Amino acid sequence: MGISNHSTESVKDVGTMRINLFFAILLIGMTSYFLWWGLDYTMRQQTLLFVIATAFGVFMAFNIGGNDVANSFGTSVGAGTLTIPQALGVAAIFEVSGAVLAGGEVTDTIRKGIVDLDGLSVSPNQFIYVMLSALIAAAFWLLFATRKGLPVSTTHAIIGGVIGSSIVLGFDLGGSATAFSTINWATIGQIAISWVISPLLGGVIAYLLYGQIKRNIIDYNDKTEAHISELKDEKKALKKNHKEFLDSLSESLQLAYTSAMLRDQDIYKDDDCVREDLETDYYQNLFDIENERNGLDTLKALKKWVPIIAAMGAVVMTAMVVFKGLKNVNNHMTSLNGFLVMGMVGALVWLATFIYTKSIRGKHKEDLTKATFIMFSWMQVFTASAFAFSHGSNDIANAVGPFAAIMDVIRTNEIASHAAVPPAVMLTFGVSLIVGLWFIGKEVIQTVGTSLAKMHPASGFSAELAAAAVVMGASTMGLPVSSTHTLVGAVLGIGIVNKDTNWALMKPIGLAWVITLPAAAIMSAASFMILKQIF
Repeated sequence: MGISNHSTESVKDVGTMRINLFFAILLIGMTSYFLWWGLDYTMRQQTLLFVIATAFGVFMAFNIGGNDVANSFGTSVGAGTLTIPQALGVAAIFEVSGAVLAGGEVTDTIRKGIVDLDGLSVSPNQFIYVMLSALIAAAFWLLFATRKGLPVSTTHAIIGGVIGSSIVLGFDLGGSATAFSTINWATIGQIAISWVISPLLGGVIAYLLYGQIKRNIIDYNDKTEAHISELKDEKKALKKNHKEFLDSLSESLQLAYTSAMLRDQDIYKDDDCVREDLETDYYQNLFDIENERNGLDTLKALKKWVPIIAAMGAVVMTAMVVFKGLKNVNNHMTSLNGFLVMGMVGALVWLATFIYTKSIRGKHKEDLTKATFIMFSWMQVFTASAFAFSHGSNDIANAVGPFAAIMDVIRTNEIASHAAVPPAVMLTFGVSLIVGLWFIGKEVIQTVGTSLAKMHPASGFSAELAAAAVVMGASTMGLPVSSTHTLVGAVLGIGIVNKDTNWALMKPIGLAWVITLPAAAIMSAASFMILKQIF
């Protein structure tokens, strides 16, 4: 008796409900512990304000997980390399590790030079309202974008939030002239430029990289598999024609031909057999087919190109981890140290990949599609993990930065240029990232992983590597780029190569990019006025 679809779906629903309950309890438990710890840390000053700030800080991290982290893992899930639970596991390990181990001991209280409040007589509570309003606005905007499946820049959202609340504060302290003078408009101009630069650079690099992979590996493998299939068909046809030929002979000729076939059968088994040793047309033709098949270097593309590409990817992703992550842990790490680490990792990955390609035997040598899928899947897991570590060590600051500033001001009742970030903050916000990915990240994963363009491990790897290379290169040269916009542009580049880009979907995404900053600014301004009235 079979199991009905209804009962199977019921089991899945129960399993999903249990996982949902687990993550809900995890988030509530972690937040409760943090509140208990934080009340002592802030010496129980302004308790209500601290609780509200914690709630919206955790909520902001939750939405970063649902949008930014989901965006980062969209290509891996869309390519079939990772399932959503597997992506969650990788994210849980590397995002939280990046946040806790390499999140940095200090965070600027005023984000990236966006606003300058030094010349104003700002009270500690007014400063808290600025940062809390930014968190509230950015969090709700990210939630809206995530539910619509739109990948947006969390950095632009928090910047817009700081701008909106700072402008209202400026009005309160000195009128319109003061309000708008606090904003660094040059930085806003750079953000506008990044709307074009980020996806353009990501798309170009991904197009070039995946174009090479498709031409030198995937197309070669397709041609080789087609050639193998033709040889198999020839072998089947040879057997069929031979049977028909044998049936058409008289008994005496059949006997003579069968005797010759038996002699050829013994000769054919010898390793030193040559065509001239064979008597019958059947074994001579079979020898030609098998000789041509054995002469095919099916693994040529994999052995030549994959180790090089894997090593190049390892170098780029190691650079991202070292220079954008581990630099926060070890300030004494020099550029030379970083380059040596990159070189060692690249060499090890090249060697491991080359040895793996040499070890492929038997039928796997002819199932090139599967071999390519497996190899690029492993490479994509590596790039996704490195991306997650780097993201956890850097972009979580979009939630941690304003919150750490709030907590420090509550604790000291002073506005400092820097605020310490205790490990408890990083751990709590890191957990919130993962929970947000699980609960609301599926829409963004679908947008990036399947809706914009179809993904394969090779194309997903190309998109992630291209985005990482652009982010690293742009950071080095001081160019303003968004990792979210860059990865979306890289996916578009893949779609151009495969001619399956969903350009219609880019209209709402592009619009969301443009309005992220002003939308967050308006919501933050409103939040600031409400907070000012309440407190």
